[in-house]
This record gives sequence, C-alpha cells and structure tokens, in this order.
Amino acid sequence: MREVREWTAQAQRILHKRRDPVVVQTLRSAFAATIAYVIALRLSPEPAPLTAPLTALLVVQVTLYATLTNGFRRVNAVVTGVLVAIAFSLLVGLTWWSLALLLVASLAVGRLVRVEEYVPEVAISAMLVLGVTTVGDTAWARVVETLIGAVVGLGCNLLLAPPVWVEEAGESIEGLARRLRQLMLRMGEEAAGGTPPDQAVERLHEARRLDHDIVEVDAALKQAEDSLRLNPRVREGLLHRVVLRTGLDTLEICTVVLRVLARSFTDLAKEREPEPLFEAETGAALEQLLSEIADAVVSFAVLVTTHLSASAESAEERLTAELRTAAGTRDKLALLLREEAERETEHWQLLGAVLTEVDRILDELDTEHRTRRLFEELDRVSREQRVRLPRLTRLRERLGVQEQMWRNRTGVGGRYR
Repeated sequence: MREVREWTAQAQRILHKRRDPVVVQTLRSAFAATIAYVIALRLSPEPAPLTAPLTALLVVQVTLYATLTNGFRRVNAVVTGVLVAIAFSLLVGLTWWSLALLLVASLAVGRLVRVEEYVPEVAISAMLVLGVTTVGDTAWARVVETLIGAVVGLGCNLLLAPPVWVEEAGESIEGLARRLRQLMLRMGEEAAGGTPPDQAVERLHEARRLDHDIVEVDAALKQAEDSLRLNPRVREGLLHRVVLRTGLDTLEICTVVLRVLARSFTDLAKEREPEPLFEAETGAALEQLLSEIADAVVSFAVLVTTHLSASAESAEERLTAELRTAAGTRDKLALLLREEAERETEHWQLLGAVLTEVDRILDELDTEHRTRRLFEELDRVSREQRVRLPRLTRLRERLGVQEQMWRNRTGVGGRYR
C-alpha cells in the first residue's frame, strides 16, 4: 500500500513538473531548433545553416500569442538586416567606417520598421551577411534559414499546444492573498497589545515590500493572459482574463490601503508611546476585525481563481458570510473608536483614519462591488475589441450564434476547464 502511495505521489510530482514553465520552454525550444536545423540542411546551400535553429530558438515562446508576435517581428528584423547589408555591400563593401555606418543605419531602420526588442537583430543580421564574401548567396540563404526557423517555431506551438497558465496565475494571486492575510493577523495581534514604534515601523516596511510581490503576480498574470489569446483550446478567454485582472486590481488596492493602515498604526504608536495603541476592548475588536478581513481576502482570491460554477458559487457564499460577520465587528469597532476619540480628542484623526481604511478594504471585497466592476471591465474591453477589430468581432459573434444554436438543438453543455 505504501509503494502505491509513493508511486502516486511521484507521478503527481512528474505531472506537475511537466507543466513547469522552465521545463516546457526548454523541451519545446530544443525540439524546434533541432527540427529547424534538419530541414535547413536539405534546403539551404550553407554547410552549417545555424540561422534556422537560432531563429526557431528565439521564436518559440511559452504561449502561442507570444510565438506569433515574436515570429513576425524576428523575420521582419532579419530580412531588414539582410536588405541593408546587400545595399552596403553593393555601394561600399566592408571597412571600419562602413561597418559603423551599417550599424547606425541598421538600428535606425529597425526602429522605423517597428521590430521592438529585435532592433539589435537587424544590426546582427546585417553584420553577418556583410562579413562574408559571396554576399548574394549568403543573404538569400540567411533569409531562407530565417523563414525555416520561424515556420518551425510556429508549427511547434500549433502541434505541441502550449499549456494555459491560468492555474499558475491563480496560485500567484492566492499566494499574494495569503501574505496579505499573515500581515493583517500580525498587525491585529500587535494592535491588541502594546506596540513599540519600531515594531510598527517594521510592519509598515513589510506592507511596502508587498509591492514587489504584486509585480511578480502581475508578470504571472500577463503570461496567463497571453496563453489565453489565440488559443483554440480555450473558450471564454476574455472572461478568464478580465476576472483574473480585476481580482489582482482589487488585491492591489487592498495592499495599498493596508500600507496606509500600517502607517496610521505607526503614527499612533509614536503619538501614544509608551501607552498601547488602543484601549483593551478596542484593540480586541480591531484584532478580531482584521482576522475576519484576512480570511475574507483569501476567500476573495479563491473566488476569482475558481472557474467551475459550483466551486465558484461555494466560494462566493463563503466570502459573503465572512464579509457579513466582518461588517458586524466593524460596527462594534466604530462605536468603540468614537468613544475613545471623545476621550482623547488629540488622536481623533488617527482613530478615524483606522476606521476609514478598514471600510475601504471591506468595500473593495464586497461581492456586489466586484460584480459591478467585472461587468464594467468586460464592457470596456469588448468595446475596445469592436473598435480595433470590427471584422473579427463580427465573425466571433456569428460563430457564437451558430454554436449556441447547435447547442440548443443537441443539448450539449459544459465549459472549458
């Protein structure tokens, strides 16, 4: 029985590793480069056509959308560089000053043709072609090899369908929510007791460091958004992208507000030193409220990263219940803070700021607020798509109507997971 469990655990680790971005990128890139080299050996006059595997290596990306966009830009950059080199070889040949002019011209032309990050590739291609003797043959061979590498790179992503990175982005969002939760719990525990100013400052620094976590989550989310674009395996790709993006926006706002709350705690600790931040009953209520909000933050992250309707409904019910409980604790805290502010009028602004910041977090996590914001973002993105790609939008709408008619006739349902 133990061997079965160990084998199952090992199989799960292998399956999880198979979806790791580094592993996927390494295997697909190596496969594409090898195939491109084999094909180029037959079609290119060069004895070692390394431009083809180099192009395939650079073209193949983690997502199909990135592969298509990078493939076009790279081919454009290489062909542009070859044309610039042919022009220079016919006019001046290779000297130190012509090389300098070639570099300047290649980089300038690269900006004009908008190859973006492949601007240096224009100059590299031009130098490689200009530096050989048989310029004409080598130039065309390099163009052929570049086309081979680009086609093979695109074909690998079509045949070896890239994974959809929604799950990894969801894990990043949930990880950010759990870090928010841990910080809220620590702040609540310290608010209920005595908090020295240096300890409050440390919590403020922790809240500021969460900005770096948001940058990492944003990068994972961009990768997930790219994996949903132009992916035939994905239905409702726009909905997934908008749900995850608005969810991260909400957590980012909560992070900013928590940083402001930590600053209020720091200022209050300096003002009231060596006294505790709050009176005993007020501190206990604030600790309870921050604990409830911390749980709601994690539930919100689970909600926005859950795609199955049954699980999403359960997550939304749990979040609603937690926010309802937190709202009751918030009302209790408001009364205690008002009484404390009436007794200590010199601190009423900081005490009022604590309640305002708590209210802002609760408002951001509210399910009705989230639904309204989600619909607004969907409408905005849909309008932008219709304006930017009117023909594609009409085609999608026509296909959507035909698919719905087919589903109504056959009774087929379900959604992409």
